[in-house]
Amino acid sequence: MIQRNVLPALLIGLITLACSPEPTMEVNVFETSASGKNLEQVNDFVETENHSTLKVDLNAKKQQIVGFGGAFTEASAYNLNLLSPENRIEVLKAYFSKEGSNYSLTRTHMNSCDFSVSNYSYTPIEGDVELEHFTIEEDMDDLIPMIKDAQDISEDGFKLFASPWSAAPWMKDNNEWRAGKLKEEYYATWALFFSKYVDAYNAEGIDLWGFTVENEPHGNGGNWESMHYSPEEMTRFVNEHLGPQLEKDGKGDLKILGYDQNRQGIQEWADVMYKDEESKKYYDGMAVHWYESTYDYFPEELEYAYKSAPEMLLLQTEACIDNQVPEWKNDHWYWEKEATDWGYYWREEENRYLHPKYAPVNRYARDIIGCLNHWVQGWVDWNMVLDRQGGPNWAKNWCIAPVIVDTENDEVYYTPLFYVLQHFSKFIRPGATILETQKSDEDLMVAAAQNTDGSIAVVVFNEGDQARSFELEIDGDKLLVSIEPQALQTIVTKPKAE
Repeated sequence: MIQRNVLPALLIGLITLACSPEPTMEVNVFETSASGKNLEQVNDFVETENHSTLKVDLNAKKQQIVGFGGAFTEASAYNLNLLSPENRIEVLKAYFSKEGSNYSLTRTHMNSCDFSVSNYSYTPIEGDVELEHFTIEEDMDDLIPMIKDAQDISEDGFKLFASPWSAAPWMKDNNEWRAGKLKEEYYATWALFFSKYVDAYNAEGIDLWGFTVENEPHGNGGNWESMHYSPEEMTRFVNEHLGPQLEKDGKGDLKILGYDQNRQGIQEWADVMYKDEESKKYYDGMAVHWYESTYDYFPEELEYAYKSAPEMLLLQTEACIDNQVPEWKNDHWYWEKEATDWGYYWREEENRYLHPKYAPVNRYARDIIGCLNHWVQGWVDWNMVLDRQGGPNWAKNWCIAPVIVDTENDEVYYTPLFYVLQHFSKFIRPGATILETQKSDEDLMVAAAQNTDGSIAVVVFNEGDQARSFELEIDGDKLLVSIEPQALQTIVTKPKAE
């Protein structure tokens, strides 16, 4: 199924190089388009009326990539377990094999989240401040088997970080799953919770790379699990409790990422997290989400985060087409500007302009390219697999995932979003360095990266309704490339074999 389009694309093809008598590159071009291509290899290029130049500057190096991927959620794992064993493994191979997306950076939730079947906590016994009854039993049926099978499939391996949505209600000032704050008296207990989680998952053969301190510390309007922090409160928790606890337990190499909410809050949080050396002592970086707008990727805010602490990580850790029941086996819809998000209906009037109807493919392609050009080092999608309703989700917060499954009929639908993510995860690998580009066509979005093996991936997005072409120059070699209207293209070059 998924390999039908991917495997032929792995064959090495040599594209005719223009203006270069002795080409030094081997080139492959892969395209996903509204016309129906899904990561298909393309070879025939013609100059169009909309012709331009595009140069990749190998000497203008920027940030190093950590990875691309998605989230292991109970909903995704639950859905996979309702499929036949053959389809379940096929989906995991599509995400984690080299022939598939080869995901390299992943996330999961600690305790339940909205994309859980029900509310649950690893600390069910009220008053258990030493967490003697800590248990991950709730994760044993679905979530842990999914992660372990993905580990078995992945040849290159992947990083996994975890995020809590809420502590158990007994630790909070409102005694509820939704909203509220962690009681001061349980700060030490909550730090111990992170350390216990590492040990429990490690006992199952799953190593953690790090954490975000809290998913969406501003909350979510009280619609599902959440726990509020101000920037000052989170920084105090990290510096006085979480960092020291992990350090004491020999886990000081685990990454700690602050914030983990929408980009429009970056400045407020960076000013506190990175105030001085003492303030940022235990932080390893900042995590952000994309939900502030359907089309604006907030380049100024991303630049602010980078300039505030260039040595710190900057990761995009959650994104999805939300407020939307998935379209089933209708590729065309994903290219049409018909999708909405939470803000289309609920945003305050003065900010509703940030949430027009927008094409899901456009949103993903535009955001990832924009992030890469503004210092983001990793980009993580939300659920990997949802059902035809966009769940399960105990809060009925229906969303779209790149892979949708019909659990009653044992069918799998790889939406165009799956292939859009592959354009990045498959060809821009961990350790790659983002390169600056110069382009003469402002209607194209472009990002480029050089992998550790010397190969270069150039991702080009043509959101418009006209075909475009360009002369691509890399290290003195020039080649003619054309791209369909409404299409995403990854151009992969590597030094020609001697």
